[in-house]
Amino acid sequence: MPKYQSSQSFKHGSPDRRGVLVVNLGTPDNPTPSAVRRYLAQFLWDPRVVEVPRPIWWLILNGFILRFRPSRSAEAYSKIWTDEGSPLLLYSQAIADGIKESLNADPDDDFAVELAMSYGSPSIPDALDRLYQQGASRIIVLPLYPQYSGTTTASIFDAVTGLLSKRRYVPELRFINQYHDAPEFIEAHAANIREYWQQHGRGDKLLFSFHGVPKSTLLNGDPYHCQCQKTGRLIAEALGLSAEEWQLSFQSRVGQAEWLRPYTDETVVDLGRQQLKRIDVACPGFAADCLETLEEIAMQNAEFFKEAGGGDLNYIPALNARKDHVSFLATLVREQAGAWQPRVADRERAIKLGAEQ
Repeated sequence: MPKYQSSQSFKHGSPDRRGVLVVNLGTPDNPTPSAVRRYLAQFLWDPRVVEVPRPIWWLILNGFILRFRPSRSAEAYSKIWTDEGSPLLLYSQAIADGIKESLNADPDDDFAVELAMSYGSPSIPDALDRLYQQGASRIIVLPLYPQYSGTTTASIFDAVTGLLSKRRYVPELRFINQYHDAPEFIEAHAANIREYWQQHGRGDKLLFSFHGVPKSTLLNGDPYHCQCQKTGRLIAEALGLSAEEWQLSFQSRVGQAEWLRPYTDETVVDLGRQQLKRIDVACPGFAADCLETLEEIAMQNAEFFKEAGGGDLNYIPALNARKDHVSFLATLVREQAGAWQPRVADRERAIKLGAEQ
């Protein structure tokens, strides 16, 4: 058998077409223990996510985690699941659809855009296949992670380049690895928060909660912690907040190892003990709402805050498919594709060959 895949890889005489692969983390297909187990097995086996020697981690993962965690996680997923399915998938698809519409607003443009999930469906292999089938010879990869981390962004790079390395025809490739301090991204978050305050009033404190990662990743050179800090600071500055009016923390830690501090749950409890009447929480590390925002923050941490003596915890939704968010992401892609304008001679030659056939 041929070493490299060749079907649908290249069509002679076809014009250059630009493709965009939009990637988010992933979600189980259903909020059931079996579906969550399949999802976690793929997610937690990624060596970028858990940097533990494989034999040891295999025993921990299969001997303990996948026996007990799926049921608990399925219960959490069931609290946020919608009639249409997973919120993360729905919002991510809306973002990808919006990017496609924005990129192709000009009749002269013809971008192929596909959504993929690092874990679960739609998968990265399937999405890449669809881009190949649509004739994409130049592909821009857009991970929906504003802040770079080896546990997320780099995992997508590994997956994409690993798959392309098996192709006979490898497209030109560009990879967007972060946009944590882009002015348009910062202003979209500031506008989102302002609009929320206009509609719902404003709390005593604004907390920015980012997904946590083990502290060892910071010590080993991962820029994620610094980029989260910068994102939070820039949004606070855009809102004109003083140092006393906002805080930053990290959520979703698991296991016994130390993760990035301060921890969100401990921060929320501390604010509750101060008997604040209301705090607002925004999560600028999440492009789309998901389990970690809708259940962990809006439900779990709201309970922690109230039980500690506080009042209401109001979660400010992620940017999701807001017009300014989608417009920014499309602009980010368009900037990367700037040198990839379709070559007129190639297009005319392809049209001529098609007519002759």
